Amino acid sequence: MSPTNMRPPSNTPTSEAEFVPGLELSRRFYTDAVRPLLEEAAPGVPHSAARIGSGSEVLGHDTPRSADHEWGPRLQVFLHRHDVPRHAARIRHMLSEHLPKTFLGHPTHFARTGESGDIRVMRTTDGPVHHRVEVTGTSTWFTDALGFDPAQGLTPADWLATPTQLLAEVTAGAVFHDGLHTLTPLRRTLRWYPHDVWLYVLACQWQRIAQEEAFVGRAGEVGDELGSAVTAARLVRDLMRLCLLMDRRYPPYGKWLGSAFARTAAGPRLTPVLTATLAATDWHTRERHLEHAYEIVAHQHNDLRLTDRVAPTTRPYHSRPFKVLRADRFTTALLARVSDPTLKDLPPVGSVDQFVDNTDALTRPALARALSHDARKP
Repeated sequence: MSPTNMRPPSNTPTSEAEFVPGLELSRRFYTDAVRPLLEEAAPGVPHSAARIGSGSEVLGHDTPRSADHEWGPRLQVFLHRHDVPRHAARIRHMLSEHLPKTFLGHPTHFARTGESGDIRVMRTTDGPVHHRVEVTGTSTWFTDALGFDPAQGLTPADWLATPTQLLAEVTAGAVFHDGLHTLTPLRRTLRWYPHDVWLYVLACQWQRIAQEEAFVGRAGEVGDELGSAVTAARLVRDLMRLCLLMDRRYPPYGKWLGSAFARTAAGPRLTPVLTATLAATDWHTRERHLEHAYEIVAHQHNDLRLTDRVAPTTRPYHSRPFKVLRADRFTTALLARVSDPTLKDLPPVGSVDQFVDNTDALTRPALARALSHDARKP
């Protein structure tokens, strides 16, 4: 599920079924159980089917632990807009009454649980199945997921107002069938930022690093090792997100950030360096490891050839004895290559999750869009 303040129920029984990755489970569930009932409930009505949106299985990070909430045989079925009011209710009813009670050993019924009752978990049932087959229209689903309908076109403001976790959720996962011939093109459009937006977002990520890279030493110099360590951890997080952006991967939220980072081109080389940064107990050691990390990432920037070469070496911070990269040099180089006039005049704050770090804001598309709009007001 997307990051929320909801906790998985502690009393959920562990399924004894052999673990199957959620995407494969949902694919087989669609093919073997759902599609035959769709053809019976709405013969000849075109549809698309996929498992996208929230859920660890969508990003490929699910494990047997995931089965304790909101995981199991589930998917989305998309209908043409005019077919939703005519067929959706009948399809939902058909699935509720005729889906098998279990599939590959997993219950297909999802019961309410948790203190608020809004978390669902697989449970056996003797009655109708409360399934997790969402029957909807493409426009409705994407508008709910992102806050806008990408089929109507995307502006730079749309890209920047959408948290990267949400973009990851709608472009990852799998499409099992695209009878509408719309789902695959939409996901392809959303797969990555337009070039100028990418340059701008990269520039703003470098700017975040530039704003704090000297504080590791400055805090340590006055004996504040805790403050130095906290700043270093923030810089490690920003470097990880920067590597994902350079790899053209949408950074996920915190739970999966390390897992996603490990799959980047720089992940294997940088992981021990960043781990050593976090383990350091004094600011001199912390700074030394960060120097190494900065230079690795700076070389990666130059390898992308998005700008003229920027010297990848660290240097003193003005007249102060702190070794930094002066990451603002990369910001300047990237912004100089942005040609879109709607981006050139923006302050270097970036996408919404580059200046907002609040789960409730980033999981509510309307709120994220409002915050993004406000941040760009003159």
